[in-house]
Amino acid sequence: MNNRRSFLKKSTLAAAGVLTVPTIIPASAMGRNGFVPPSDRITMGIIGAGNQAGNDVGNFLRDNRVQIQTICDVNKRSSGYWDGKVAGREFIMEMVNNSYSEKTGKTYKSTVGVTDFREVIQDKSIDAVEIVTPDHWHAIPAMMAAAAKKDIYCQKPLALTIEEGRAISNAASKYGVVFQVGSQQRSNPYFRGAVEKVRSGKLGKLTKVVCGLPGGTPDFGKTGDQTATVPVPKDFDYDMWLGPAPDAPYCPARTHVNFRWVLDYSGGQVTDWGGHHPDIAQWGIDREISGPVRIQNAKATWSDHPVWDTATEFYFEAVYDNDVILVISNTNEEKGIKSGVTFYCEEGWINANRHAHDANPESLLRMKVDEKDRLYTSDDHYRNFIDCVISRERTAAPAEFGHRSISIAHLGNIAMMLQQDLEWDPVTEKVKNNFAANQLLSRKMRDPWDSVFKKYLV
Repeated sequence: MNNRRSFLKKSTLAAAGVLTVPTIIPASAMGRNGFVPPSDRITMGIIGAGNQAGNDVGNFLRDNRVQIQTICDVNKRSSGYWDGKVAGREFIMEMVNNSYSEKTGKTYKSTVGVTDFREVIQDKSIDAVEIVTPDHWHAIPAMMAAAAKKDIYCQKPLALTIEEGRAISNAASKYGVVFQVGSQQRSNPYFRGAVEKVRSGKLGKLTKVVCGLPGGTPDFGKTGDQTATVPVPKDFDYDMWLGPAPDAPYCPARTHVNFRWVLDYSGGQVTDWGGHHPDIAQWGIDREISGPVRIQNAKATWSDHPVWDTATEFYFEAVYDNDVILVISNTNEEKGIKSGVTFYCEEGWINANRHAHDANPESLLRMKVDEKDRLYTSDDHYRNFIDCVISRERTAAPAEFGHRSISIAHLGNIAMMLQQDLEWDPVTEKVKNNFAANQLLSRKMRDPWDSVFKKYLV
């Protein structure tokens, strides 16, 4: 075991006696004011330096057990990120350096910047990585990092395709790495509380779950009108950004935060939020390592933008072997599609979103759950990951959970594309008697990345 992990784990054992579940290390075990010497911290490399990286890095910086060492991105610095703001490798490096300077009272300039993720994975001094790239760049770095025995925090959605998700989960399992999918709603008390009440059986039989997701293709990067082919900026390695995706002419509308509206790189709102609400639905249905047996009644309106081609409006149903029906749709109050996750049971319904509960009857909100019905508890997704890096326990959102939940979104997109119902086998992870649908469970990767992907398959 890595010396840093060993030190931190021994500190926790000394303070708490016996370690049976992931536990935040108390300040008394870490030194004065919770300080951990840099040489004893979990060193992290961040692969991807866009808007989500800025949010996640800020959370890891608040954990004194972590030392962020390396920032990797193919873009040095530019606008085109959330709300048109600036991000990129140098921007996140400055964020890290400034944070450590403030903490130490000394000028800190030691954060390393690289453009190729393989440098992060090959660096033996790095204990853990976060993969916070566009979706099409999750599988290969995750599989390579697992093979290098680096623990992984991978942003949702776990993978671009069902084949890639299965490959990531298999690699995490084979190499025994700690893996956290960035589906942080599993560390939210509102969602966990609703799921505990549903799974306790006190609401009666669960019959239906409705997930209301955002619709449309919002121009988050303020680049939606920049669709003409233009020269690639000199500090942006666009060919590496495309990576395993098909070759395509460069235009600002295609990249950075708006990548999510192009099917070659993502799956639109269906997968962007499919790693959140449907994940909670699976938790409530108690099918976290399985999935539905049928996708039906799929319909969509597709973007007519010159570059963006994902669904702007969508609806489909996933049917489970226990007869529960999961509805996934863009939010539509007139049609009874509330934002968030709504569980319909014999005794009423309960809705959860990130900030509140709602229920009918309202008394369900005050219903107590027995201790035996309590579920895995994490109240901070980032600290939970570091807790588990130290303890070697499983995280709140392991790779298999993330793979199974995003598979629902991928199947929904496939059903909407083909305008067909799909009979799904969650054991073989194949669509029954449907060649066209099974072809869409994977995507051919551009050379040389296809060979790299196959090399790391386990």
